[in-house]
Amino acid sequence: MVWLTVVGIGEDGFFGLGRAARRALLEAAVVMGGERHLAMLPARIRARREAWPKPFDVAHVAAYRGTPVCILASGDPMLFGVGSTLARIVSPEEMRVISGPSSLSLAAARLGWPLQEVSTVSLVGRPLASLNAHLRNGARVLVMSGNGGSPDEISTLLNERGFGATAMSVFEHLGGLRERRIDAQARTWHDQMVADLNIVALTCRAETGDSLPLTTGLPDNAFLNDGQLTKRDVRAITLARLAPAPGELLWDVGAGCGSIGIEWMRSHPTCRAIAIESDSRRHAFIAHNRDALGVPGLRLVEGRAPAALAGLPTPDAIFIGGGVTVPGVLQACWSSLREGGRLVANAVTLQGEAALVEWRSRYGGTLTRIAISEAQPLGGFDTWRGALPITLLDVTKAARIEEGRSAQAR
Repeated sequence: MVWLTVVGIGEDGFFGLGRAARRALLEAAVVMGGERHLAMLPARIRARREAWPKPFDVAHVAAYRGTPVCILASGDPMLFGVGSTLARIVSPEEMRVISGPSSLSLAAARLGWPLQEVSTVSLVGRPLASLNAHLRNGARVLVMSGNGGSPDEISTLLNERGFGATAMSVFEHLGGLRERRIDAQARTWHDQMVADLNIVALTCRAETGDSLPLTTGLPDNAFLNDGQLTKRDVRAITLARLAPAPGELLWDVGAGCGSIGIEWMRSHPTCRAIAIESDSRRHAFIAHNRDALGVPGLRLVEGRAPAALAGLPTPDAIFIGGGVTVPGVLQACWSSLREGGRLVANAVTLQGEAALVEWRSRYGGTLTRIAISEAQPLGGFDTWRGALPITLLDVTKAARIEEGRSAQAR
């Protein structure tokens, strides 16, 4: 039975709502929302009004189950909105969502942009560095600002990243009587405050250098490092074997500068990763690289495997870039991996290779030798210079394998 209705309300307030939304408000016993939204309601709405607590939390909403409750949200509640948060604690059978036009839709309409061809980023409660993942020449990006200072922060970031020629359109109070549009380039945007409710539209133009590719295997110089880096071609092969999928979690064990975990997260916005690294100096590299490459959500764990793995959430995939010869590391990773998860490990030494060969004899999987050479000068000629060969283990943890081993043991 539906007891909770989430209503998307725009800058035009109560009188811009449709009949169903207005009826839900009139029949509600409790109306919740931000103070700005509640102030839009006319006096004839008799429901008790409750502003969101600070810090923001929706856990108490479930206590009203069985009471007609209406929640106000901006525009489309299911687009970076409270509707998606509520859907985690209230079943679809109990909740009805009445959406209004989102600010992103309104901005796209003003610009004449096909919304399906536009990248969208929210900076509401999220780091500015999230925008870095979307900066490439020619890209159209709509950014939901965190506050009135966001456009200035965005222009500063664009200039620092070599995108000063980017066209910026800042929209305030979209859909209301106070709607305003400000057009500028990132390099000419001056420090000016705008309304807290604003959307920034970007047509990205790179002034220096090239945009980073969408494919895995970013250039090595995209990562700040001290030499502990899975090189570009090997990294691309490794990520292909890890096979990231939406929503999955990766453990990057012995993360070095974080390149594998970062590229895993860049493959899809919902991919997550934990970088486990024992060298505290390399944490600065990882922190810099994750922000510069647009995945500030990468989690850092300082410590040495296997001890540092205790208590971490169950991974869908694990990469071991260093430490396969450390006692207990392979077994701890394998025990933590979910059924159907993938484990990929690289080794460059004979001892490391022997550990992977022995592991494969027990648990299956495939071994691959990666040998890469590049043409380099030799006197007046060129010759091939080979990098150290890499042995790669790729194994999937399947229930039938474990059952088979147990049966053999009996």
